[in-house]
Amino acid sequence: MRSKLMEMLESRKEEMIEIRRYLHENPELSFKEEKTAQYIADFYENKDVDVDRDVGNGYGLIITITGGKPGKTIGLRADFDALPIMEEADVPFKSKNEGVMHACGHDAHTAYLLVLADCLIQLKDELNGTIKIIHQHAEEVPPGGAKSILESGKLDDLDAIFGIHVLPMDEAGVVGYHSGYSFNGRSYFKLKIQGQGGHGSSPHKANDSIVAGAHFVTAVQTIISRRINPMDVGVITIGSFDGKGTFNVIKDSIEIEGDIRYMSTETQEIIAKEMKRMVDGIEVEFGVECTLDYEADYPPLNNDPGYTAFAAESLKQVKDKDIKEVKEYPPLAPSEDFAYYLEKIPGCYFFIGCTPKGVKEPYFNHHPKFDIDEDAILVAAKAVGHVVCSYFEQNK
Repeated sequence: MRSKLMEMLESRKEEMIEIRRYLHENPELSFKEEKTAQYIADFYENKDVDVDRDVGNGYGLIITITGGKPGKTIGLRADFDALPIMEEADVPFKSKNEGVMHACGHDAHTAYLLVLADCLIQLKDELNGTIKIIHQHAEEVPPGGAKSILESGKLDDLDAIFGIHVLPMDEAGVVGYHSGYSFNGRSYFKLKIQGQGGHGSSPHKANDSIVAGAHFVTAVQTIISRRINPMDVGVITIGSFDGKGTFNVIKDSIEIEGDIRYMSTETQEIIAKEMKRMVDGIEVEFGVECTLDYEADYPPLNNDPGYTAFAAESLKQVKDKDIKEVKEYPPLAPSEDFAYYLEKIPGCYFFIGCTPKGVKEPYFNHHPKFDIDEDAILVAAKAVGHVVCSYFEQNK
């Protein structure tokens, strides 16, 4: 089955690229991917599979491929939403939707998985188990699609789950992996500080919310420097300080918004606790009223050590001309809602090099000029295909 699958994938490389370019030209934002979801559903029309649409809190799809023999059930996931970015990449298949761009590679993820799924459908009589293809909406915007798909119960029967992300950290042909905590978790906060406005000449008759906010901006960093174990990872970024007013007027209220990253749930809990404590203290110290909204968005992505070692060794052992190197990556700073799947289902999320040919310093994901070497799409399909074959070979 493995050799048949690889031959089929190689013969359909151009089709994968064509699909990716179509999706790239027609991106849709998170929770608004109606046409993309329809495109995916149309791809599976008249194929011998079960198609479950509108799964979760949006346009998610689950395609169930039932093998010819009983066995374990695994999931393969790709996301398909785009970002609110004006594209600056110089490509002939540039986005037709102004201000929306596939700047993270989800177009490539969907393209590889559609063709891989179709090949597996054709070979399903040789499968000793079941594969659920998870086309996931809304990865980019919390609460995301993964959590709601899990909560639907439609993945309760999975024994393992696998996924990939294209990253321009290496050339096409390089596959990366990391065991354990691999992507940061992420939280969002908004703090409103209500003081008492007044004239700039009479600060004693007012209560300056900007002063209290400025203190918070500086003091909040001590949570990282003085409350987190130095061996752990934590970042607090103040992304917005909305205090614009008039030069001679003491501001009545301000709003601060920020982003928090961490590599363990324990660190997240410490930051949340300490931030609440600090806000309570600012109320007392400055005599202001504070309203803190704190939302833990995506948890840290924790790759199962056993399945990560399995995936890495499976790919290291294959002799495939398109997979040139399999290497260990360090933990990475971005966040990814695939983490929700891994909280409930053992599995591995690994990485596919996609640096465009001849480029030494590529634009990273989420940049307006982000682009990929389209050879990486076939690498992704073959890498996941090899892992699938190895999994079912071990679990006959």
